[in-house]
Amino acid sequence: MSDAILEMRNITKDFPGVKVLKNVTLGVDRGEIHAICGENGAGKSTLMKVLSGVYPHGSFEGEIVFDGETQRFDAIKDSERAGIVIIHQELALVPALSIAENIFLGNEITRRGLIDWNEANARAMTLMHRVGLDENPTTPVGQLGVGKQQLIEIAKALTKDVKLLILDEPTAALNDTDSEHLLNLLRDLREQGITCIIISHKLGEIVDIADRTTIIRDGETVEVLDMSAPDATQDRIIRGMVGRSLESRFPDRTPNVGEEIFRVEGWRVMHPTQAGRVIVDDASISVRAGEIVGIAGLMGAGRTEFMMSVFGRSYGRDASGRVLLRGKEISTRTVRDAIANGIAYVSEDRKQYGLNLITDIKTNISSSALGKLSTASIFVDGNEEIRVAEQYRRDLNIKSPTVAQIVGNLSGGNQQKVVLSKWLYTDPDVLILDEPTRGIDVGAKYEIYEVIGALAAAGKAVIVISSELPELLGLSDRVYALAYGRITGQMPAAEATQEKLMALMTMERTSPKETAA
Repeated sequence: MSDAILEMRNITKDFPGVKVLKNVTLGVDRGEIHAICGENGAGKSTLMKVLSGVYPHGSFEGEIVFDGETQRFDAIKDSERAGIVIIHQELALVPALSIAENIFLGNEITRRGLIDWNEANARAMTLMHRVGLDENPTTPVGQLGVGKQQLIEIAKALTKDVKLLILDEPTAALNDTDSEHLLNLLRDLREQGITCIIISHKLGEIVDIADRTTIIRDGETVEVLDMSAPDATQDRIIRGMVGRSLESRFPDRTPNVGEEIFRVEGWRVMHPTQAGRVIVDDASISVRAGEIVGIAGLMGAGRTEFMMSVFGRSYGRDASGRVLLRGKEISTRTVRDAIANGIAYVSEDRKQYGLNLITDIKTNISSSALGKLSTASIFVDGNEEIRVAEQYRRDLNIKSPTVAQIVGNLSGGNQQKVVLSKWLYTDPDVLILDEPTRGIDVGAKYEIYEVIGALAAAGKAVIVISSELPELLGLSDRVYALAYGRITGQMPAAEATQEKLMALMTMERTSPKETAA
């Protein structure tokens, strides 16, 4: 018989107007890595919030049995006291505080009523070594990359005598190297007897690391897969998640590429605070009507900084170079200028830069083009705002009963559709999409790929930045590679491979002309 550390039985959770979880059952064996997969909105995160006490006992129906005892968690501190720790996709760290301060935040080490910093730093070093983090414990967390910040969150969890560690999309924002390090750490924790639940849309990682996988669809448990079975493949998981097979990960598309619409020449940007540090150096790209152009690069290569600085100088300082639309030089010195000249930018961080999470769908969609909703009056036409938002809700299949729904309550995939709707409403000629499918399930990805293809078919110039090379190769007509802030080459997607792109992405100080062929 299996030694179950967790059993969630017949969990049902309602929100106003919608039943999010319907008699969900989850069983996790002691010492295993258990994956939970499902489309955005399937109920995965809600289930984990029920387990961790975010939604207290009494706000849901069903039973939680942990470590052999029936539990009634009224708050997160109750579940942590029992040995359950959850690490959310949005990390709960304070950038201005040191690594040690973050690890022991709320659980400070004191001596005679004062914080014992020597002991705190020493214990932090021990925990950092355990998770494979080689840094000074006094280093401010804000100076570290996302991969190292994930390790700090795990080190923080290890201070709480954790028995069950839950990680929600732990590798969504990580590069391949950091992702592999994190997965190896989970394997080490499994060997140490710590049980892990991992929620992820990166199905390759699930197949690689999970012992078993529970699939949730439309708020119900569909099945549990033994990942050692020969049929436990990515396609098998997808079939369970979406209720059908996806014959192709990318929609069929026949490019109809026209004349050049958008060009950036000799673009150079300095770091916003570090004097003399060049972030983007003499970068040039072009995009034609109906063309999808990908930008590949390792984390830190300058892809996001390049496009943000072009879009209204949203990053860096002392930007120089030329931006041309249909052969005519235009100004993009401010975001207003960029929008007025037909450029739209979908940020990689939709929650920080793309959305107002505490307002509703219709307000978010109209926010970039309020002038279209008011004529001679200075007031917004509320009826027209609703009509426009309802149109995008239907066209992009935003899963919400009403456009009055608060955006912060939507799943990640539906939030991304709201961001896309917001920028599509500006009727841009050039659409820059930065990590457009980050943290989104395969079904929602496919829908967004269809939107991107439709934009290209309508004659738009589309630029896609993605850390997933298969995505760039599957979407793009042409791909640029960026390394150390410089364009190191370009090639048609039909001729590109992951190996060829990686060679360009790791090439230092090489002229684009030498590698473009």
